[in-house]
Amino acid sequence: MSERTRLAILCGGGPAPGINSVISAATIEAINSGWEVVGILDGFDHLIRGSSKEVRPLSITDVSRIHVLGGSILRTSRANPTTRDEGAADPEWRMHNTVKALGEMGVELLVTIGGDDTAYSASKVAEAAAGRIRVAHVPKTIDDDLPLPGGIPTFGFETARAVGVELVNNLMTDAMTTRRWFFVVAMGRSAGHLAVGIGKAAGATFTVIAEEFPPREPIRLQHLVDLVETSMLKRVAHGRPFGVAIFSEGLALRLAEDELAATFPELERDEHGHIRLGEMNLDQVLADLVKKRFKERGEKATVVAKNIGYELRCAPPIPFDIEYTRNLGFGAIDYLRTLLREGRGDPGAMVTFQEEHFVPLPFGSFSDPVTGRTRVREVNVNSDSYRVATEYMIRLEDEDLADPEKLGPIAEAAGMTAEAFRDRFGYLVEARARAAAASA
Repeated sequence: MSERTRLAILCGGGPAPGINSVISAATIEAINSGWEVVGILDGFDHLIRGSSKEVRPLSITDVSRIHVLGGSILRTSRANPTTRDEGAADPEWRMHNTVKALGEMGVELLVTIGGDDTAYSASKVAEAAAGRIRVAHVPKTIDDDLPLPGGIPTFGFETARAVGVELVNNLMTDAMTTRRWFFVVAMGRSAGHLAVGIGKAAGATFTVIAEEFPPREPIRLQHLVDLVETSMLKRVAHGRPFGVAIFSEGLALRLAEDELAATFPELERDEHGHIRLGEMNLDQVLADLVKKRFKERGEKATVVAKNIGYELRCAPPIPFDIEYTRNLGFGAIDYLRTLLREGRGDPGAMVTFQEEHFVPLPFGSFSDPVTGRTRVREVNVNSDSYRVATEYMIRLEDEDLADPEKLGPIAEAAGMTAEAFRDRFGYLVEARARAAAASA
């Protein structure tokens, strides 16, 4: 075993543009600090089994040009060290195995790269190691839902938004050319930042996120379909029966339990207990239901379902994310180096870059006091930024219901009287106002 300080790097969760850039910056700075660096393959997957063999040494030559590449040279997984193996012959906890394996590797310092689940796992590893391993976590997720202060994005978000905007712009051109609709689902399990960011920048027809519904209440599928249908009817009334609608994938998680089970009977869950949203096909479900409603009126609506999540996750990072992740990779090493130099017993922190300075957030400072899990940063539906986004959407608004000249054509497109339309769909405007008030 080397007598030099040994640093390990691992990636957890889904891919995000910029992972390789963090690995590169952290490796180069660590080696320049006189440390030895190893990369742990497949996140916590092998560690939780007690294996200390799935590692590779990292040199400056190995990482010198990977910062421009998407994906992860160390791969990644959603393996979770904070749960206990069930039905296994070995009764040891996964966390015990993880800390033991890291000890066998001679790891004193650990850099984890990941989202909210990995941040939580990293904090628990630091806690279980009781000072033997210091941990720096680098916040990564295209969902942008980690509670970084001051609206700072998580790395990967800006690249994912840029790629998503390009795709949606192409779909919008197709929609205009062929007079059809595209229903696009964008990633965002717990928050709709990516959906709103793409929709706002691309000028999508409308965007729907879970945060716009009354909090702590299940979303009824009919409510969601009503919202979509009325926006489409408003476009028809304007003589433009086409467009692109964007939905955050987290809408599916908010569906009422009975509807969730009935609509998606073959639900699968990952290592963290989360439903695998990529396999739920919310876009296709909504497309089928909306087409059925148009058909019942004797009309035809061509709707194409499209999930763009996986196209965004491994894209090469744009310059913003390359610069940002080089800062974060360096910052992780700088934080750990400070702990060693000052002999501090801090178990670890999440590294952030605020107003051109590194600011470590100690583990626990960004956790929910009730659950202990990492807090989720949701879209603030009362913010000016979100208000601007909605101003350029085609949605059923209060003035549409109040102005007979506006309501008449929309109701006619629905094959209803103005009064019947108001009675049937007026609740949409009321519910939206109620949700905004509850979130204030």
